[in-house]
Amino acid sequence: MSQRDNDIGISQSQIDDLRARALAAATNAYAPYSQFRVGAALLLSDGSMVAGCNVENASYRLTTCAEQSAISSAVTLYGPSIHIQAVVIVNLNNAASQPCGGCRQTIHEFSSPDTEVFFPAADGTLTRSTVADLLPHAFILEESGH
Repeated sequence: MSQRDNDIGISQSQIDDLRARALAAATNAYAPYSQFRVGAALLLSDGSMVAGCNVENASYRLTTCAEQSAISSAVTLYGPSIHIQAVVIVNLNNAASQPCGGCRQTIHEFSSPDTEVFFPAADGTLTRSTVADLLPHAFILEESGH
């Protein structure tokens, strides 16, 4: 695997690649109501990268966030056993944007507590966090064994 950067679990080149993929996805976002175009890119544990964008709906409740779009694409491409190693989120509005609560829970479903999540801060830089830091009390439903 590539050289690691200090305490970050993925390399700077991987972060840059994910950011570029997220930016490309954001340009395809469907955001006619908010004009807030978001892209997200995932690094899966097998090294695959998958991106997604937000898709709004006139019924706001039906809007799909970029993170959930990317995760849905990853599951479609690779199956339900995917494991997310890192997520990079960007937007084309030069605004701070952490993943929403629903996205935090969805990321949690397919990752580990130490999975790295990068998102824009108010000053435009990427902020690094972990799933555990973003969602310290995640909802966990035990499998029924069926």
